[in-house]
Amino acid sequence: MATITPLILSGGSGTRLWPLSRELYPKQLLPLVSPQETMLQSTVNRLAGLPDLAGRAVVICNESHRFLVAEQLRGTAMERADILLEPAGRNTAPAVCAGALHAQDTDPETLLLVMPADHAIADPAAFRDAVHAGAQAARDGALVTFGIRPAYAETGYGYIRADLQGQSGQGPVAVAEFVEKPDLTTAERYVRSGDYLWNSGLFLFRADRFLQELERFEPDMLAACREAVAGASQDLDFVRLAHDAFARCRSDSIDYAVMERTRDAMVVPMDPGWSDLGSWAALQAATDADGDGNVTQGDVYAHDSHNSYIRSEHRLVATVGVENAVIVETADAVLVADRDRVQDVKAIVDRLRRDGREEPLNHRRVVRPWGSYESIASGERFQVKRIIVAPGASLSLQMHHHRAEHWVVVRGTAHITRGDESFMLTEDQSTYIPLGVTHRLENQGKIPLELIEVQSGSYLGEDDIVRLTDVYGRG
Repeated sequence: MATITPLILSGGSGTRLWPLSRELYPKQLLPLVSPQETMLQSTVNRLAGLPDLAGRAVVICNESHRFLVAEQLRGTAMERADILLEPAGRNTAPAVCAGALHAQDTDPETLLLVMPADHAIADPAAFRDAVHAGAQAARDGALVTFGIRPAYAETGYGYIRADLQGQSGQGPVAVAEFVEKPDLTTAERYVRSGDYLWNSGLFLFRADRFLQELERFEPDMLAACREAVAGASQDLDFVRLAHDAFARCRSDSIDYAVMERTRDAMVVPMDPGWSDLGSWAALQAATDADGDGNVTQGDVYAHDSHNSYIRSEHRLVATVGVENAVIVETADAVLVADRDRVQDVKAIVDRLRRDGREEPLNHRRVVRPWGSYESIASGERFQVKRIIVAPGASLSLQMHHHRAEHWVVVRGTAHITRGDESFMLTEDQSTYIPLGVTHRLENQGKIPLELIEVQSGSYLGEDDIVRLTDVYGRG
């Protein structure tokens, strides 16, 4: 019997959850619903106990997220995963195609369970039951999707129409049509009819059947993806899809490219407490509220405030008389919005990008495969950073054209390479790296290495790094 291979789509940027979600640290890599695990980890962990699960998953992600994704997969229900790197964003159809082609090489008859990495599911057991209910239809050649029984008239989701009258249990039924996001009046009519489900964006099908249908409807896309997979290169633990071939793909969703056009679409109705967390309002709805209807996280004092989402990441946030609001505090940005207008957060992000601001891209604390750094202070010709290097990790052997650096160790032990020298520094010791001198910082100890770096020079941008050797394969 064909096994089920999870195909996890982790390429989004989560713009509408700014300022918590950033382009280089998007929502699927954040602990949004549970403080114990990120959205990606939750997606993987809900697979535990699923019958016929394959030995490894396939994860498709942005190249810039690859080390974060690999680190977060460790310790989940499926530690073993093939991580495919998208050289360019082309929506879900090319991503699923590349994943299907890759999975076929291991198991030609495998079923692909396609799951976005940023969805919340409150009842994983109900989700696994739905997957089991759709598995035989998928093995028989159907392209199965999963529809959510609507709890209310939602205008932010697409819908699936199917003949659900008299349907009992979770058995799959034929899809009559996919419909676009409706206005409120239309959505209310859909819910009253009982024949419409929310389109979850979750799918189950044989890899070969999906590729057959894609060849019927989008042969150019399939040809480009075949070339991208055939020309892929191994980069450490990652599979790097061929850039030029993949970039030729037309950007399109799996719904438009295949599901709305195939005659073999079936839907399994389910109610597992699903949300796509597409906005702050959706995140509020997916999280338990207090007696005043507020969802609060972090150091928050809410007085005479109701039906609001209030989140503090770094400092005390206090509200008085707030109603129906979203307030999110991070180290470098604060969002205050009417809860009914949170879909417009994307407009703020677009404006910040046009102005060349850093806030849409990264948090003040920037994660790297070796640890992290955080800018503490900056001014004309200087910048101060707090650097943390994980045990056993090292930065690249590098040099700078425009800046010198002074390092002060505040915790742990640093192994320093500076030109032809090699030496150790312990707490309260320091060293100076002149401009143009090759250097490397390593933590050979058992505890995190923490130091303060003072940069000085004519240009202090992160692109003034010439990497000579790097264990993480970065250029």
